[in-house]
Amino acid sequence: MECQECHIRPATLHLTNVINGQKTEMHVCEQCAKENGYVSYGQEGYSLHNLLSGLFHMNPSTIQDHKQFSQSATALACPKCGLTYHEFTRVGKFGCASCYETFEDNLNPIFRRVHSGNTKHEGKIPKRMGSGIEKKRKIAAYRESMQEYIQAEEFEKAAEIRDKIRLLEQQEEEES
Repeated sequence: MECQECHIRPATLHLTNVINGQKTEMHVCEQCAKENGYVSYGQEGYSLHNLLSGLFHMNPSTIQDHKQFSQSATALACPKCGLTYHEFTRVGKFGCASCYETFEDNLNPIFRRVHSGNTKHEGKIPKRMGSGIEKKRKIAAYRESMQEYIQAEEFEKAAEIRDKIRLLEQQEEEES
């Protein structure tokens, strides 16, 4: 996409203004943005790295015991690559595959902020395959809850869920 002002350089800045419910969009290059006052000269660009790095830093008002969290989290270091949690939050990248497991306890709050409250990625289901996948997920969820009821020795509830699983499995067999 080319710059709407100079029509020479590629647009790197996309501005959206909503005034009195009217939405206008502008796509300009960095130079035109500075010349027209959309950004100030002293203002540095804000990269994706800066955005992710900012998300990793915890907001002290959202954490009850921020001091304790900071001390325990910053002391964490990956045993395989040696990357510390503090370095991870500064850089925004893992050092190796083991870092994910090492920092696992501290990642869910970050994922919640990044993914609008979700910590589990389920992905999209294609419409033509959706019903089969949805049933399999439902059966898996029922099996988990049935195991929980069995552990809690609530066998009547476990039997109800078992019947639901059988019904779904029968439906699957009939469809295939």
